Amino acid sequence: MKPVILDVDTGLDDACALLLAARHPELDLRAVTCVGGNVGLDDVVINTLTVLEAAGRTDVPVGRGAALPLLQPMRTAPHVHGVDGLGDLEWPRSTRSPSTTPAVELLREVLLDAAAKGEPITLIPLAPLTNIALLLRTYPEAAAGLREIVFMGGAAGIGNATASAEFNIWTDPEAAAIMLAAAGELAVPVTMYGLDVFYDVVVTLEQARGLSGSPAAELARKLIEKRSELYGAEGASIGDGGAVCAVIDPDGLTTQRFPLRVELGGSWSRGRTIVDTRDWSTDRTSDPHGVSPTVVEVATAVEGSRYAELWLDAVR
Repeated sequence: MKPVILDVDTGLDDACALLLAARHPELDLRAVTCVGGNVGLDDVVINTLTVLEAAGRTDVPVGRGAALPLLQPMRTAPHVHGVDGLGDLEWPRSTRSPSTTPAVELLREVLLDAAAKGEPITLIPLAPLTNIALLLRTYPEAAAGLREIVFMGGAAGIGNATASAEFNIWTDPEAAAIMLAAAGELAVPVTMYGLDVFYDVVVTLEQARGLSGSPAAELARKLIEKRSELYGAEGASIGDGGAVCAVIDPDGLTTQRFPLRVELGGSWSRGRTIVDTRDWSTDRTSDPHGVSPTVVEVATAVEGSRYAELWLDAVR
């Protein structure tokens, strides 16, 4: 089993990812940490506990993390995820409480324990990167317990929050820049699962309506039905769930290594991930910025039907 931690701002597609990570037999879900994003932090925590209950995984510790971005005000997305973040499905909401250990401390504890046991963990952030930036700058020694970071965010070519920026990066661009810089300095491998592939793992309504017989399957069906309704389509992407698929089955994802930066200024481009596709073996002395010190695996294509079946098999 591959040990993983998810960092989430649980809305509809984070819920798809949580169900997969909690139920797939090849993953050992060690912890889940929460950050404000799709909805406010209080709802993120309740939604996360609710999904884990549906998955039968009340054993997984859930840490409450940053409520706000590092510098800018919070901007949530109720138009995408509903007022409660789970599409206002009227699913019974958890009454459990999260761990008394805050998210950054929980991440540190789990990662240091993994390092001591020689069991490095794959960290899968599916949300604004505030918790991860705080972790790597406050406790850089925790990176010893990291195998890799596979984050959902950014894009090489498109945006969704703005014409330039993807929502998770746009919500806290400073945190994204800090995470990338720290990962480069600490030699932590990073994969960016961005909007270039985000929409390509689609579960049809027909497939979703075959899900029944357990709380996890029922919730999975409702998530796909709600996302299909939202977009007026006969199916829906599992969104963040694709990043978890990529950890389980990396052969289904095509990536290329590129230097990466985050735009922190710009009237129209703040929060954009700048994927540098130039050939740096040639003379680039005219560029005053130089090459980014952090080079990441950028997802460029995904076998959508392969990942859709992987997700369906796990949540059935």
